[in-house]
Amino acid sequence: MIRFIFALIYTILFLILSIPVIIIEGIIWLISKRAAAVSSQAIVSRAFHLLAMISGVKADVKGLENIPKGEAILYVPNHRSIFDIIITYYIIPGQTGYVAKKETLKIPILSIWMALMHCQFLDRSNIRKGLKVILKCADLIKGGTNIVIFPEGTRNKGTDDLQPFHDGSLKIAEKAGCKIIPIAINNTDQIFEAHFPKIKSTKVSIEFCKPIDTAGLSKAELKEISPRVQEELLEAYRRNKEQ
Repeated sequence: MIRFIFALIYTILFLILSIPVIIIEGIIWLISKRAAAVSSQAIVSRAFHLLAMISGVKADVKGLENIPKGEAILYVPNHRSIFDIIITYYIIPGQTGYVAKKETLKIPILSIWMALMHCQFLDRSNIRKGLKVILKCADLIKGGTNIVIFPEGTRNKGTDDLQPFHDGSLKIAEKAGCKIIPIAINNTDQIFEAHFPKIKSTKVSIEFCKPIDTAGLSKAELKEISPRVQEELLEAYRRNKEQ
């Protein structure tokens, strides 16, 4: 329970004390959106890393050598914990934005930081708005910003290793013609969700799978991308689960 209290106090203090910094970042945004995104991510990544340390997270990271240099990627992780976002934010190299549920916009201060870092807020109930988010993410990737999307749509609270992917989750890669890297995340639910409200020191596994290229594929080949990503992600997840 002590870890939870420390983590909560740290989070509240960060959000409150960062308000003046957000104002400065907003001014930078008016001059250069890219510069504001870079500096904002540097701040939030360090803050998330410290939060993970306070929470006792020990991350075993594999497969960083699979990440191509000099190009933006669509990262596709499985999702079991809020810590999936916290941990991957400081592990994934390069400028990175996340696709989040529109409800995240209701979180004060944090939602502003997310917007500064090119995060996109998805309304799955509105097809037209959803398509705009997909196209925006594709443009960001073309401009050099990685995008992370959780294709299961929400946290997996069940016993299945992987939930079905939402239709269209990987359309971003198709529109951008970029590579997809599945990320198998294991054991993060044991940090917090498995024994709420306690936070326990936990060893987690993060594995970056080999990239899957979508450039130049035919329509028939693109239809096979989603099942292929699911298969490779599930295989890596189960392998690390056994270990």
